[in-house]
Amino acid sequence: MPDTSTSTPDVDRPLSTGCEPEVIGPFLARHLFDERWLECSVSLISGGYSNLTYAVHCGAGELIVRRPPLGHILPTAHDMAREYRVISALADTPVPVPRTLAATEAGEELDFSCFVMERVVGHVCRHRLPAGYADEPSQRRAVGDALIDVLADLHKVDPEAVGLGDFGRPEGFMERQVRRWSKQWDASKFEDLPELERLRDGLAARLPRAEQPAAIVHGDYRLDNAILHPTAPGRIVSILDWELSTLGDPLSDLGALLAYWADPDDDEILLAGRVVPPVTEAAGFPNRAEVTQRYAERSGFDLSEIDWYTAFGYFKIAVICQGIAHRVAGGSMVGDGFDHVGGNVLPLTQAGLRVLEKLGSAA
Repeated sequence: MPDTSTSTPDVDRPLSTGCEPEVIGPFLARHLFDERWLECSVSLISGGYSNLTYAVHCGAGELIVRRPPLGHILPTAHDMAREYRVISALADTPVPVPRTLAATEAGEELDFSCFVMERVVGHVCRHRLPAGYADEPSQRRAVGDALIDVLADLHKVDPEAVGLGDFGRPEGFMERQVRRWSKQWDASKFEDLPELERLRDGLAARLPRAEQPAAIVHGDYRLDNAILHPTAPGRIVSILDWELSTLGDPLSDLGALLAYWADPDDDEILLAGRVVPPVTEAAGFPNRAEVTQRYAERSGFDLSEIDWYTAFGYFKIAVICQGIAHRVAGGSMVGDGFDHVGGNVLPLTQAGLRVLEKLGSAA
């Protein structure tokens, strides 16, 4: 994955495949009532493993266009209308999100579905913190704490109050999630992986006894899906990548965050299961236990079964990586740095099995 750690998601190089200026320009001119968008330039923003994100620039300014990936798309994935809806609904809540500007479904005005949002200035830290930013441990602690607090604040938003009461089916959510991601695995696997099937079966056999109250779930919450304030560590100015959002069990978000998190004392299995650079193992960042404690205090939720959710996080991420590998093999990924992703599937699975063992699972 190209390094985008030092700016507002960096534009790697001009690349407009899937969002050509002659196509998107007239759409933007119509919806933003400004013909300057007819003469625009488009660049793919690097780092996305799922929906494609483009920066569009002209004399009127700069904005972001999101569209589904090219080629093979797994069922139920990459729903642009849902992503546009949830971001719009959260605009007046404590959860920081970009301002949405326009949207369309495939076949209405364009051959693809997409939505348009403002470009938010700040740091997206995928590989490391920017030089000179959050150099002190106390500042890194503030970054970690802010990420946790925003997640808890999201889960405290009343879905009905923001028009998202029908955004999902929270009853039986985790059972359906295990089934859903099992089907995604079946749709994209190249060969059988007994370890993943053990993890899946162990999760299904040890479903949480009681799910938490229904909440708006982000679906892929982690550090590099947040934009950090450009000069003030500890402030998050936007949360990105809402394509998997729904109503469901909020601990699914926390479990995934813990699966992405890096602790300095991770053993060899957890080290091998890392799929993002270990930014959070730097001095000052809270460790997983501290993440869990702070979230529990701010949310008030029962985290007695959080290991199950963390193991599920590893399972889900493994299946997502397999889906990416499937698209790479089919030649439908736009951008560079994806060839290694399939190699993450087994280590993630083994990390999930390690966490699941804490529950005394027969997996």
